[in-house]
Amino acid sequence: MSNIISTGFNSGSADGELDSLEADLRRLAGLGVETVELGLTTIDLIAGGRVVKDRAERLAALTAQFPFRYTVHGLVSSNFMDPATARYQIDAAKALVEVCDRIGARVIVQHGGHLRADQLFERATADQREREALFELAEHAKRYDVRIAFENIFTTEPGQYRQTPAEVAETVKAVGHPNLVALIDFSHAYIEATYRGLNFREQIRAMAPVAGHLHVHDSFGRPQAFYKPYHLQEATALGIGDLHMPLGWGDIDWEDIFSELEFLSGTVLMMEIGARYRNEQSASLERAKGLIALNSSRTAAAAE
Repeated sequence: MSNIISTGFNSGSADGELDSLEADLRRLAGLGVETVELGLTTIDLIAGGRVVKDRAERLAALTAQFPFRYTVHGLVSSNFMDPATARYQIDAAKALVEVCDRIGARVIVQHGGHLRADQLFERATADQREREALFELAEHAKRYDVRIAFENIFTTEPGQYRQTPAEVAETVKAVGHPNLVALIDFSHAYIEATYRGLNFREQIRAMAPVAGHLHVHDSFGRPQAFYKPYHLQEATALGIGDLHMPLGWGDIDWEDIFSELEFLSGTVLMMEIGARYRNEQSASLERAKGLIALNSSRTAAAAE
């Protein structure tokens, strides 16, 4: 039996209101999706690190209408390395954990941090600052039985300080909290490995033993650098950047990866595929279920 317990897609509000989120949840229910990752920062639910109670109650009433298993994506701009905003970041993340509990979500995604090129004097303490923040957040999450899924990101500007996927795994190990796991974003790892001249497969192998959440979407692992497409589809045409394409559109060898790696118990395989690929979601869902079955065979064979 695979340690991956379910799969599904991410969803959020298109306009900051709950109506557009509801419409997308109904569409996903029609596809037979098991799990939905809610992008809660597409809605005003937190103000200055505090839960907006009326909004949270309305969200809870909405999510209760569907049989989904929920996970939550926290702040996309999250950055525990930044000393100027770290306290605000932690408070907002704690409030989001409380919202997770209200809607029965047991996983919240936290992006890995970074420093700008001009923050040279902050680099010596950046990793430790992030570890301390993660421990504080994990301790808070423990009270609500929520897992913090710490995601590897990729370099987005010249001179930026950011951890490699393997270093993200080391951070999770160093914090050593039962409510903190790594999140492998395979495409992010592919892009960062290309940029740094690292071995992509070695990087995700380093993360797998501490990974309890997965973000799956396809790409060609080509850093965007200074290329700016006029239409988003032009980046897809060139295969450049973090494309969030349907499975099979890029060149990631999903079957080989899921035949090899083993993840933590209770892992969710979450597909972050762009909204403009809705017509391809059914095919990606079937492929993801196949990957889980493949991973199950691998786990069973390893246990013999």
